Amino acid sequence: MFTGIVEELGTVRSLEGGRLSIACSLVATDSDVGASVAVNGACLTVVDRSEDGLAFDLSPETVARTSLRRLGSGHHVNLERAVTPATRLGGHLVQGHVDGVGSIAGVQPGSDGGATIRVSIPNDLCPYVVEKGSVAIDGISLTVAGVEPGGVSIAVIPHTLAVTTLGSASPGDPVNIEVDVIAKYVERLMEGQPT
Repeated sequence: MFTGIVEELGTVRSLEGGRLSIACSLVATDSDVGASVAVNGACLTVVDRSEDGLAFDLSPETVARTSLRRLGSGHHVNLERAVTPATRLGGHLVQGHVDGVGSIAGVQPGSDGGATIRVSIPNDLCPYVVEKGSVAIDGISLTVAGVEPGGVSIAVIPHTLAVTTLGSASPGDPVNIEVDVIAKYVERLMEGQPT
């Protein structure tokens, strides 16, 4: 489990034969082989570790359901280590189980150095997103500023732009979407209930 608070921007070294290699310093310090790390919001297992990087094997399921297959050498990725019992929950409960791939629909720079970013999301995920609710976009815990047909708008502060991949986001860029798990549980519990 994760919080959606990005700890480090890593740099992709390579993606070959299903093995993703990422240069990073902070997240590599204590992410032993077998540890879970969120890479652009997808929970991956460390299969190799060095002083300055980590490697992960991508399953066919991960390749099919995330935007990770589009990564290439030099791309930046959001990294977060799994929470511990003593971790502050600064974002929201994020599982690292990507629900779908959306895309950046627009970026409107703000006068304060922040931006409003519009994100298109798959139609089947729209019912799980509400204004002022939480959504994880590429593993970043964000508050929904507005809901529109087929997407959401997010007000992003300058700090988040500086420390995540959203700082270089452009229209058309694919992004991993994870909706709030609580909404999915509520829907499941309500199935079959009398109306």
